[in-house]
This record gives sequence, C-alpha cells and structure tokens, in this order.
Amino acid sequence: MSSHHRRILVIDDEPQIHRFLGPALEANGFEVISAATGAEGLAAIAMRPPDAVVLDLGLPDMDGQDVLVKAREIYPGPIVILSARDREAEKIKALDNDADDYVEKPFGVGELLARLRAALRNRIIRSGATPVVRVGDIQIDLVKRLVTRAGEFVKLSPREYALLSELVLGGGKVMTHSHLLKAVWGDDQSEEVQYLRVFVGHLRQKLEADPSQPRIILTVPAVGYRFMTDGAAG
Repeated sequence: MSSHHRRILVIDDEPQIHRFLGPALEANGFEVISAATGAEGLAAIAMRPPDAVVLDLGLPDMDGQDVLVKAREIYPGPIVILSARDREAEKIKALDNDADDYVEKPFGVGELLARLRAALRNRIIRSGATPVVRVGDIQIDLVKRLVTRAGEFVKLSPREYALLSELVLGGGKVMTHSHLLKAVWGDDQSEEVQYLRVFVGHLRQKLEADPSQPRIILTVPAVGYRFMTDGAAG
C-alpha cells in the first residue's frame, strides 16, 4: 500500500496553479494529473478515476458546477473546489452539488492538503465502513441510533438525532443550511434557518464540553455547519 501514490486530478485552466500545485502535491507523496478544461477533466476521471479531484469553478469551456454534476454521475470520490473569495452563493451551490469542501483563492498548499486529507478520510467513513463514530468522549452508533457521552446515554429528540446523524454522515464536509433543513424538516422548511440554529444549540448543549466554544459542531458563517470527526480539526 505504501508504494501506491494517491493520484490527484487538478482541473484548472491557469498554468500558474499547476506550476504551484504540482510540485507541492508531489512533495507530499501525491501523483498529480493535470487538466486544463472541464472536458479534459471529465475524460480523465472516466478513463482512470483518481483518488481525489481538485476542481476550479472558473473553466474556459464549461461551467464548473456542470463539471461537478457530471463528475458526480461517474465518480464517488472526494472533490475539493477552488473558488474565488466572496462567491458565497457559488460555494453553497457546489456543496449542494456534492462537493466535499472548498478552498478560497488565493490559498496555501497547507490548507489544500489538509482539506484533501480530511476529504479522503471522510469519504471512507461515508462509504459505511464505520457505523460507530467517536469524537473525544462522545460515541455515536449510527446503526443502533445511540449516542453516549463518557459512557452515559445522551437523550436526543427524534429531530435532534436526525440533525446529528445528517451532520455525522457528512463526516467533516460542510453541510449547507438548505441541505440540512431539507434532510431533517422536509422541502417546505428550506427557508427556516432559525430552526436550525435552535437545534444546533440543543445539540451543542448536550455534546460540547463548552457549548459557547464548540469543537464538534462548527459554524461555517453564511454557509452551514461542519461536524468535526477526530483528527479533522485544523
């Protein structure tokens, strides 16, 4: 296994991004494949699926969101988006289109590597390999629908549990407000972000060591929430 370099496909039309990313990813033990257009990227995924994809939303030939949707039809692995700063709606749409995470340009290689590692790890969790998720002294058994804290049973309402399990299944992925509202309350409540704040508050009271300084359920301002699995912090 150690000789297997994880293959990262970078889909971006800016040569300087490839010049900057290629050597940095290779220095960290990844094999890098480059594509300059959405069509090239999709062809590369179809031919030999990589271990992860880095996708710039600003491509010359196709809308990056369309590339994301088409990639998802054939590729279940992690996709991390590169997005210009201040494009909140674009990032939210990408997450709702099942991107794993996003990094804002300009970005540091350290940040991108951390997001890639977390996405690779969390895809394994989401594939159903671990029905029991542990964070600190909290244990969530998604099969038995049981939550314990330091061995004590944590009583959650059906809605609280539904929200928690949705966040946990996200496994470190940013879950948007609209995704969580649809999943837990159904379509007609997709505007009621206030509901979500209240229920996240309940969960933090029951699970966080210090609910005012959450370390398990993190707020992603203007976007949604992220559940921190062990080791995904940073």
